[in-house]
Amino acid sequence: MKFVSQKTLLVSLLAVVPFVASAQLSSNISLTSNYKFRGQDQDQLPLADKSKAFKPALQGGFDYALSNGFYVGNWNSSVAWLDGNSMEVDVYGGYKGELSPGLSYDAGVIAYLYPGNSLGKTTEVYLGMGYGPFSAKYSQTVSKDYFFYGSKASYLNLGYATELTAGLTFKAAMGMTNFKDATKIDFSDYSVGLSYDLGEGYSLGGAYVGATKKADYGFANDNRVVLSLSKAM
Repeated sequence: MKFVSQKTLLVSLLAVVPFVASAQLSSNISLTSNYKFRGQDQDQLPLADKSKAFKPALQGGFDYALSNGFYVGNWNSSVAWLDGNSMEVDVYGGYKGELSPGLSYDAGVIAYLYPGNSLGKTTEVYLGMGYGPFSAKYSQTVSKDYFFYGSKASYLNLGYATELTAGLTFKAAMGMTNFKDATKIDFSDYSVGLSYDLGEGYSLGGAYVGATKKADYGFANDNRVVLSLSKAM
């Protein structure tokens, strides 16, 4: 029995080796002047600082991609909108590929976690498509939770990105959050900006970001100029 177990383990490891060898591990880190998620400030405490546009956040994570299209990853950011919590931890996995030349797709699941506050968590499934400079992504929560005010919600994001000159890219996006609970208030978000490739994995970004329904959501949806410095490794 012991010999069979060791043999089975060896065969399993040998089967995994080609996938591991063809996998690619990448990581990233960035500093941003304000963390906006779907147009909303993720630094909302203390409320006395609501008028401040400069609320820096440190962010970063890694991605582990296999050559067959499967991937897993993690992304983290400092936040301040839940008592007892100062960090967002995202864990995701999925599969991406091409349906035809130039037409890509990406499907997966992502969990948004907030250590220190058990109420602050969200799990979504998503499906994205891309063609040339255009992209579209649909996300759907799979349970009611605090993040979406106790309601299931869907989110649709439409994006456009094109290189204007060498290293300089124009980006624009619009998103729509729709709640399943009719008592909740739907809103849209928008972003338009530029990013510049500084070389050696460094990039500098600037965008004008905000969301609608400011009268309902307050300063969290205010328009902000968000600057960021990133490093890809």
